[in-house]
Amino acid sequence: MLIIGPRSNYGAAMSVELERPIIYVIDDDDGFRRAIDSLLRSVGFDVRSFAGPSEYLACTENDAPACLILDIRLKDANGLDFQQQLIDADVHVPIVLMTGHGDIPMTVRGMKAGAVNFLSKPFDDDALILAVNEAVDIDRANRAARQAQDDLRAAYETLTPREREVMALVTAGLMNKQVAGRLNLSEITVKIHRGHVMQKMAADSLADLVRMAESLGVREASATRYSH
Repeated sequence: MLIIGPRSNYGAAMSVELERPIIYVIDDDDGFRRAIDSLLRSVGFDVRSFAGPSEYLACTENDAPACLILDIRLKDANGLDFQQQLIDADVHVPIVLMTGHGDIPMTVRGMKAGAVNFLSKPFDDDALILAVNEAVDIDRANRAARQAQDDLRAAYETLTPREREVMALVTAGLMNKQVAGRLNLSEITVKIHRGHVMQKMAADSLADLVRMAESLGVREASATRYSH
């Protein structure tokens, strides 16, 4: 069973956010599941508990930072197989695996598949809270990165076809005169397009725009400043 030691101060240190992290728990042991639920709520987390994967899949709440605490040995499912199912379905949620019957191959398989941590039952409250905080931090960072990429793609979609051509060539290292020659434009027209690109992409410098182009995969690989 879960060992409940002295309450840690992890929860008190958590910053107040508009979206409180949601911790999902899948364990077919009712008593153990309730103990985890109670512990995590006591330190400020929102918790959703399920006896099996099917119940979890029926839950559609996924807008807040989250993590999944997943037991490997379930009555009607294998936790590691379900972990792979989530990966195959492109479900982005950091997973903390737990089991009372763990072994090295199970641990290796789970960690290779991307689990944040692997806890062997029984474990104390601090170990669980530490693992959950780590997983939530990872999910928060991943969500921020995905949002930034979505915003970048949205900004790129506002560019005209000509502006995209200019961006691809400028970020490949071509000077305005070279871009003008390739696109059969005047140099002043290229400068205007380049200014529009910098403004729409909210790029502070050419180096910033180059990083954006690399992230989007839109740099013109065949063009260099020294090509003829």
